[in-house]
Amino acid sequence: MEQDENSDIEELRALEHHLQNFLAQKQIIQVESQEISNALTELAKTKDEVYKVLGAMMIKTDKDSLSKELEEKKKLAQLRINSIEKQQISIEERIEKINKELAVKINKTHK
Repeated sequence: MEQDENSDIEELRALEHHLQNFLAQKQIIQVESQEISNALTELAKTKDEVYKVLGAMMIKTDKDSLSKELEEKKKLAQLRINSIEKQQISIEERIEKINKELAVKINKTHK
């Protein structure tokens, strides 16, 4: 029974590590999404020429096409966030299940 408990504990550690990675990725993407939202807000306000950064260069571009490009990037970021959230929920559910199973095993062992 102890080996079974140890494998559960190892799986819990691995799942918690994956969960931390997903949460870090989610936070990075959320920051990117917010930056895109801020850029779209500023883009909507400007009457001046607009430029986009391409590698080490800035290129003059059309405001509408830049707006569309930013909107697509924002949609993609949201899709990535949604995907991470689904994985996050799945991992959290698995962690909860293992914790319950482990509690039952430990209670049986100590009785």
